[in-house]
Amino acid sequence: MGGGGVEDGTPGRRRDARRNRELLVAAARAVFAEWGLDAPWDVIARRAGVGNATLYRHFPTRAALVDAVFRDRLTGTMDAGERARAAGDAWQGLHTYLRAVFATLAADRGTNDLMTTRVEGVEALDAVHNHNRETMEVLLARGRAEGAVRGDVTVEDVLFGLAALGRAVPALTAVTGPDAWQRPLALFLDGLRPPAAPPAPASPSSPASPPPASPGAQAAPAPDLPGEALTAVQLGAVLEELGPHRAPKA
Repeated sequence: MGGGGVEDGTPGRRRDARRNRELLVAAARAVFAEWGLDAPWDVIARRAGVGNATLYRHFPTRAALVDAVFRDRLTGTMDAGERARAAGDAWQGLHTYLRAVFATLAADRGTNDLMTTRVEGVEALDAVHNHNRETMEVLLARGRAEGAVRGDVTVEDVLFGLAALGRAVPALTAVTGPDAWQRPLALFLDGLRPPAAPPAPASPSSPASPPPASPGAQAAPAPDLPGEALTAVQLGAVLEELGPHRAPKA
């Protein structure tokens, strides 16, 4: 996977090929972080100190280069998902997992492109998207059973909302600060909660403030969400339309 360098039988040339590959991966990681996945290949090759032909010999497709650059980082996201699934409390697992994901989204534009859009041909990305969906399915189902998540929220609702919010993270952090995503994420998570039980009405003989609801009081039913939930196919089409971040202005 990823397209190995061209090597003849000479040890020196094999070393040069390995070195060039390492330089290209390091350069691509830095350029993708700044420019996003649409970064021009000549910028990557120039940053690595090699020619375009060397880049194409090692990585004949953009997907191969993206896979080589981001495979380890995407594996870390899957590890966070496993920890979230194992959490004793579904809401805490969901909260911790999404904070980990958004910290990754804020780290660089290339990772943000990968996590919030669809890029064809990157095996590691396909695996992490599938794992992320399974994690959300597990946590939402447990959250509904525990009364921590409203009953009519679908996985597509959440994945769409996270993608839309995640797309804004690079611009948000550039304008404000590296942790600026925490506030909108908290608001998004709050929207997944069922509403709290309303206070009991005051009796005619007791016009003072009503007592607080008892801990076992039933939560009020959430108002129905408007419109139809996205299907998995529709969500995929939306992510395709979003596309990668564009290169920065000169």
